[in-house]
Amino acid sequence: MTTLSVKHSETHSDTEQTSLLGKISTPADLKGLSDAQLISLASEIRDDLVNNVSKTGGHLGASLGVVELTVAIHAVFDTPQDRLIWDVGHQCYPHKMLTGRRDKMQTIRQGNGLSGFTKRDESEYDPFGAAHSSTSISSGLGMAVARDLANKDNDVIAVIGDGAMSAGMAYEAMNNAGALDSRLIVVLNDNEMSIAPPVGALSRHLNRLTSSKPYITAREFGKQVTNYLPGPIQRMAKRAEEAARIRMGEGSLFEEMGFYYIGPVDGHDLNQLLPILRNIKENKDTGPILIHARTKKGKGYAPAEAASDKMHGVSKFDVVTGTQSKPKLGAPSYTKIFAQSLIKEADRDNKIVGITAAMPSGTGIDIFQAAHPDKSFDVGIAEQHAVTFAAGMATEGYRPFCAIYSTFLQRGYDQLVHDVAIQNLPVRFAMDRAGLVGADGCTHAGAFDVAYLTCLPNMTVMAPSDEAELVHMVHTAALHDTGPIAFRFPRGAGTGVDLPETPERLEIGKGRIVRQGQGTAILSFGARLEEALLAAEKTGSTVADARFAKPLDTALIDKLVQEHEALVTIEEGSKGGFGAHVLHYLAESGALDKGLKVRTMTLPDKFQDQDTPEKQYEEAGLTSKDISTLIQSLNS
Repeated sequence: MTTLSVKHSETHSDTEQTSLLGKISTPADLKGLSDAQLISLASEIRDDLVNNVSKTGGHLGASLGVVELTVAIHAVFDTPQDRLIWDVGHQCYPHKMLTGRRDKMQTIRQGNGLSGFTKRDESEYDPFGAAHSSTSISSGLGMAVARDLANKDNDVIAVIGDGAMSAGMAYEAMNNAGALDSRLIVVLNDNEMSIAPPVGALSRHLNRLTSSKPYITAREFGKQVTNYLPGPIQRMAKRAEEAARIRMGEGSLFEEMGFYYIGPVDGHDLNQLLPILRNIKENKDTGPILIHARTKKGKGYAPAEAASDKMHGVSKFDVVTGTQSKPKLGAPSYTKIFAQSLIKEADRDNKIVGITAAMPSGTGIDIFQAAHPDKSFDVGIAEQHAVTFAAGMATEGYRPFCAIYSTFLQRGYDQLVHDVAIQNLPVRFAMDRAGLVGADGCTHAGAFDVAYLTCLPNMTVMAPSDEAELVHMVHTAALHDTGPIAFRFPRGAGTGVDLPETPERLEIGKGRIVRQGQGTAILSFGARLEEALLAAEKTGSTVADARFAKPLDTALIDKLVQEHEALVTIEEGSKGGFGAHVLHYLAESGALDKGLKVRTMTLPDKFQDQDTPEKQYEEAGLTSKDISTLIQSLNS
């Protein structure tokens, strides 16, 4: 195990200035280093990475796992002319350190700081922005074909994890790449799944051999020769060659898809990686190539290697012990309340199942699984499949809860429309991370689900204003068998309200008035209700909790309009959502013909960068102060 030498300095000390890492401003600076120096550099990067993330929090384990891969790729290839794409991007911290951003690493995932993922407008070394998985091969193939059309000869390298390879899009791209036969280098960063045997000395020798130009040239020549042989002999030769390749690297699946397979290789051994990458760069006369690199998440930092999640996503932590800073005890998270509520529903009804797409801990399905292991299904990074899988279960009388982040459910939208809504199947969608999400920024913010769900016939859409309401909505969804139903809830802790011992079945499409006032009525959908009530205390306004965006409680809206001079809607979603539906109803009902003042408060029409949730809501103009200011302007 690599030992960690801890640096405690906040700035570049004299020691750092004489280190290898202190002399690296761009990847071009790696070209003059020997292989031994590159190995030393990787160790320095790992130390610096741990120290930086200990102060900021972030994605540690995945980044530790690709230190040597990052060094090797940048040392051999000529980025940014050669395009380097990191799938998902949460493993890109070493890449950022080598591409001129090391001095800004202590700003990562903070307001006005570095993104936690790759981002095109942050650096020319980030040719493709990513934070959702399984896009690297598709985008890389697009870049490779564009290069070919422009008669250029730069390389394109896509680094994708084994988890991301569970998504269908990755295989769609590989299938297309094999057919187009454009030169594309895919590095499979295999850090979890045991899809290959351990790497030994013989395997290292064979991988170096099979990546060399003489071997590749001879292999291609052999293919051409066998084309002139009789059919049966051709097939025998192909099977013999494939059998040999399988014994060398178990790459038959990738070979069948048209990729030249090299592996598995030790992704932490630069003495293996560098010669292979150099061979590949030297030999331009190939189609798509896949390098299967075995790595360890959390590599080189003992607390990460020992942790069950390899310290994938961490808060600030003590470098020596790995102990993470614990948040102050407060109200339980919405995610936990959802999981506990679903367990109780499954205790009552053996037809209830929980489904997630590779996010069991993020959605609370891991808690549900502990109580009901036979009713819990993690389908991998495959939201499209998750939705249709749930639809299939619904046809057989089961009551599936499809727990997927709001922003990730976007990837299953066609299935949601075609396989669920059109057939009016009672699939329940539990959408975590609705609204703004802080440090993960715009890629993970659940801004669009209200708009993209409420436009669908047969769909019911709810949002709880607090965790007690979430309990009621889980129960309501469990009992709703007449069509699809969705409910959205925010990231983080609830408001601290008492939870009901017995959940209530809500009447579909009915809201409630929670504070009676005068002048202006605030109609809130979702978790901004607490801010609306604070604003109402200052302005004397009425506050109503819509509960449902579809179907709308038109009787409640009529009552608010009749008894107030102005109506303000508020939601944690994009334009075109709840407020738009309320306006549409008011226009159709003729209420707007009578001088009614109406304003809709939504998230701004922009992608908001990472920051604290508090600052994000200030930027969005959705705080109690913003609501009060708007109401006062209507009353003036």
